[in-house]
Amino acid sequence: MRPFMKMFFYVAATPFLSCKMVPLATHEALKTQLDAANKQLGKCGESLNDYMNKMTACEQSKEKLKGELQTSQKTVQIREEQIKDLKEQVTDSRNLRDKQVNQVGELTVLSQSANQNVKETLNQLEKKDKYIHLLQAAKTKADSINLALAVNLKGVLSEGISDKDIDIKVDKTVVFVNLSDKMLYQSGSASLTPKANQVLQKIAQIIESRPELEVMVEGYTDNVSIRNTCIEDNWDLSVKRATSVVRVLQKNYGINPNRLIAAGRGEYNTLAANDSEAGRAMNRRTRIIILPKLDQFYDLLNPNNVPK
Repeated sequence: MRPFMKMFFYVAATPFLSCKMVPLATHEALKTQLDAANKQLGKCGESLNDYMNKMTACEQSKEKLKGELQTSQKTVQIREEQIKDLKEQVTDSRNLRDKQVNQVGELTVLSQSANQNVKETLNQLEKKDKYIHLLQAAKTKADSINLALAVNLKGVLSEGISDKDIDIKVDKTVVFVNLSDKMLYQSGSASLTPKANQVLQKIAQIIESRPELEVMVEGYTDNVSIRNTCIEDNWDLSVKRATSVVRVLQKNYGINPNRLIAAGRGEYNTLAANDSEAGRAMNRRTRIIILPKLDQFYDLLNPNNVPK
């Protein structure tokens, strides 16, 4: 056999010869150690899986807590805003309370002053019979003047004027003269008719003869709306009609403008329902009110003017 072949055979056979040379007890011990290591490795793998699951659970719990924290922060912010609003409301309520307390105090002072004035006036009235007689005489005189004035007006205005176009009434210290719109104005306007001047001339004569009286002219319409280039609405029409009458009394018949008052009542303060032509015609009117001057009433009600 060649030397090379001998050497190859020796090298190849060496492991087998070595294995055969390892003791059996040692082999079993190594196997036992290997099994124990594999078993320990398996336990480590299981522990690793448990730790991984716990870590995942912790991450989920962390995200959940993070969401709850954000929700709590938003809730706290909302509560802080609500607390701020409530504080402002409390401040406003306190200010309102203080203002009301001051108003009540002022009203109390005014009430006390008014009560004192009333008591003083009542005491004066009780002590001064002349003043009571003066008031009674003034009322009787006013009633007599109004009655005479109403009779004069009816007598003057009835000439050539239909009774249904004019109505004269006496109420306490006031004389009312209601004139239909067709007597005074052109339809749907504030322009006076020729017949209106005839009527107003007669009324002016009575007014001129009573310088102690004031005259208020009130315009009324029905509820039919009107609007054109000259008239805005029924309020406007009623005021313009009253103004037309006052202007004629002043400019054409010389009535002192300090005694004249122009007012518009629109479609309100009706005499009849507006659901019929007759009712609407009754509501379209001008009322001339002849009344004593207000300063005369003030003089009568002033205890200092009682005769001694």
